[in-house]
Amino acid sequence: MQNNFEMVAKTLYGLEEVLETELKNLGAINVKKGVRNVRFEGDKGFMYKANLSLRTAIKILKPIKQFKIFNEDDLYKKIYAVKWENFIDNNGTLAVDATVHSSRFTHSKFIALKTKDAIVDRFRDQSSKRPNIDLDYPDLRINIHIEESLCTVSLDSSGQSLHKRGYKTATNIAPINEVLAAGMLLLSGWDGQSHFLDPMCGSGTLLIEAAMIACNIPPNLNKKEFGFERWKDWDVDLFEKIEESVLNKIRGFEYTIIGYDKAPSAVRKAQDNVKNANLEEFIKIEQLDFFNSEKPVDGHLHMVFNPPYGERLSIDIPRFYSSLGDTLKQNYPDTQAWFIVSDFEAIKNVGLRPSRKIKLFNAKLEARLLKYEIYSGTKKVHKIKQ
Repeated sequence: MQNNFEMVAKTLYGLEEVLETELKNLGAINVKKGVRNVRFEGDKGFMYKANLSLRTAIKILKPIKQFKIFNEDDLYKKIYAVKWENFIDNNGTLAVDATVHSSRFTHSKFIALKTKDAIVDRFRDQSSKRPNIDLDYPDLRINIHIEESLCTVSLDSSGQSLHKRGYKTATNIAPINEVLAAGMLLLSGWDGQSHFLDPMCGSGTLLIEAAMIACNIPPNLNKKEFGFERWKDWDVDLFEKIEESVLNKIRGFEYTIIGYDKAPSAVRKAQDNVKNANLEEFIKIEQLDFFNSEKPVDGHLHMVFNPPYGERLSIDIPRFYSSLGDTLKQNYPDTQAWFIVSDFEAIKNVGLRPSRKIKLFNAKLEARLLKYEIYSGTKKVHKIKQ
């Protein structure tokens, strides 16, 4: 279709393949996987749908110009030449984000400042009025990406990062990013066709993302505003049509989603976030220490969790991971357990051999998502719940 254009979905390291699959399932065309990004094509309606529906995307960018630059003056002239009046009024607001991978250009903040100067000067020269800067909620968020001498200018259709779903008002000391949580769940093969448990649920992010996947609820339904809602070509009727079509694909869920945490404060925060996401009918949260627990359901159990790292939460790593392995072996038969860990020595203390290891990053920490299969034949030791 002639109305199609190229877009770039940015993601976290290790989630590129998951995002590629998501885009193909959503109906994107010419999908091409990169490093921390996936390129694709679609029309305006698809851009709206991608922002609403993609679980592992951080941003959806719309490239508008690409050119070679060899110095800051080059950048200024070529940015100045873009017809910015097509995208923003002279009394509007803008923000510029820059990412730089270049031996020539090393300071992303300087690149962002030079870009802003060029845009503002163009408006001032044409009409004597100029847009103002608003870093939080601008009418137009512009993304500059420089790879050596190649500069790509894009409009940011998402606005605030898509990991900010809008349901999380309460967090704990070490909350997990919503995009990473969704990525872990999709990498684990979670599809809502069994019972689910997060035994160290913290503020409830994995539980909420698991419920949204199980029910096919668009992850960004609660987001307050997307970047494209302030664009000149914003089509509210089209957006409402797209929103209605994705809402019609929501499905029921026949199993249970359970969260444990031993801290009462974490349980309260998780319950608040679940309520914000309107998922109380699907998610049950208990104050319980996993190490004193038994499998809460009959049949197969799918478990995904983010145990304490020892980075921001102080724990005895060898003892903690040894107890984790023992609890899984003894009390959780017929369970597929996945968890993320950044202390690679800790893996040895689990006492079980992982059947898969997937490299990811949790914030800036290199991590591994580990898979453990606990079979029904494993000896079960009963413990009293506390």
